Amino acid sequence: MTTAAAVADFRTYPLICAPSGVQSLADRINLEWADGRISPFHHLWLRDNCPCDRCVYSVTREQVFEIVDTPDDLKPTATHIDNDGCLLIDWPDGHHSRFDPGWLRAHAYDDVSRAERLAGIPQSHLWRSDLQIPVFEYTVLMNDNSALLQWLLAVRDIGLTQVRGVPTDPGSLKLIAQRISFIRESNFGVLFNVQSKADADSNAYTAFNLPLHTDLPTRELQPGLQFLHCLVNDAEGGESIFVDGFAIADALRSEDPKAFQALCEIPVEFRNKDRHSDYRCLAPIIALDALGRVAEIRMANFLRGAFDTSVEQMPRLYRAYRRFIAMSRESRFRVMHRLNPGELWCFDNRRTLHARNAFDPATGARHFQGCYIDRDELLSRILVLQR
Repeated sequence: MTTAAAVADFRTYPLICAPSGVQSLADRINLEWADGRISPFHHLWLRDNCPCDRCVYSVTREQVFEIVDTPDDLKPTATHIDNDGCLLIDWPDGHHSRFDPGWLRAHAYDDVSRAERLAGIPQSHLWRSDLQIPVFEYTVLMNDNSALLQWLLAVRDIGLTQVRGVPTDPGSLKLIAQRISFIRESNFGVLFNVQSKADADSNAYTAFNLPLHTDLPTRELQPGLQFLHCLVNDAEGGESIFVDGFAIADALRSEDPKAFQALCEIPVEFRNKDRHSDYRCLAPIIALDALGRVAEIRMANFLRGAFDTSVEQMPRLYRAYRRFIAMSRESRFRVMHRLNPGELWCFDNRRTLHARNAFDPATGARHFQGCYIDRDELLSRILVLQR
């Protein structure tokens, strides 16, 4: 049971377990559940999360009430559970709140409930050289939202996917990228052409070997997803190489914790400069999220500035940096594959490092198109599709 009056959200919350009783304490209530769990809810928390249309605008589902407008020692005048299992609360100023039991269970912050939510957070599937790359068909993804969701989940959890059967007309990449969200433009354009050219403003636009890297580490926020779509690939060489940066970081944390800590703590400056722009970002190579998990790898040796740290830290940084790159060259981590016309890579640019073997433009044409979408857009699209 969910009602607009009891849930100020676009999601629904199944009734996992019904409330069986409520106990009032000095600064909170204890909600008792039929399975024996007890979930404390502080009075201020309950008033802050009242879902009624006076506290939350029903059109946007965004809060209009501010908790600072209540007294610090706020206490209900009455609490009880109605026949639908909803928690009803009367407040001293005459305000009434009604909470859906499914929503309360999903947001309970007792230790057991929080542990359940933590266990339910999507986990990255770390991979090495034996990865079976998930492959999807263009036509299906363009017409079937359930297949689209499976693709996006693979991008989120594995960080590397391939799509086949993509039209090879220039600009076709835009259509499938926009099945996720809008494209993030950069100084290289909305769609960028990866071709060897004489006036290149990036090593990517040469025939050189391109070592493992993430794109645009020179930006405060690196692009989340990168697409590379093969239009023509007649030249000899140019194979794509990938490693899971999260898997390397995980191995480094286990095998050389001091090096791992150094790459998490000591910032490195990355620079991207041409005749018309100059981008710089100072950040650690390994970034952790609020739970201490690896959330981002920032790496492109050809875009790195001179190290700038203390005299004492410099040897520590070089040792860790060299170890990370050396590990990325180990065969246990590397996946190599030649992309054919009509195929594309979609991968997590803040996780999956990519490289390209040198190719010989004298042996044939090679033309890829690429674009970026932010990781937030991927995660939002997944949640909307899951509704």
